Amino acid sequence: MRASDLAMLYFLKTRYLHGPGPVYERAAAQGRMLPEGVRFIDSWIVDDDRLDVCYEVVDADDPALLDVWMERWADLISAEVVPVIRSSEAAARVGCVWDGRAAPPTPNEP
Repeated sequence: MRASDLAMLYFLKTRYLHGPGPVYERAAAQGRMLPEGVRFIDSWIVDDDRLDVCYEVVDADDPALLDVWMERWADLISAEVVPVIRSSEAAARVGCVWDGRAAPPTPNEP
């Protein structure tokens, strides 16, 4: 079993303290600066004039590694970190088998 099979998913809401420029400049020069054991999955930026809020999903072998990562960016960002699970896992926890797809449409009743 690979370490990533045991990793937990995390959702981050990141605010750029001094706007997006300094964050993108550092990222361009130094990358994401992820510690070993944290893997980036994807990110999205709020589409407004400020471009200063980023939503990210990562997985990590140990939640303490996220503190290491956030410390590397603490001068430029603040972040809220929330552990998350996939919808299919949440459904299984409540006794429902669901693959995440939409339900088929129900026929209209007369």
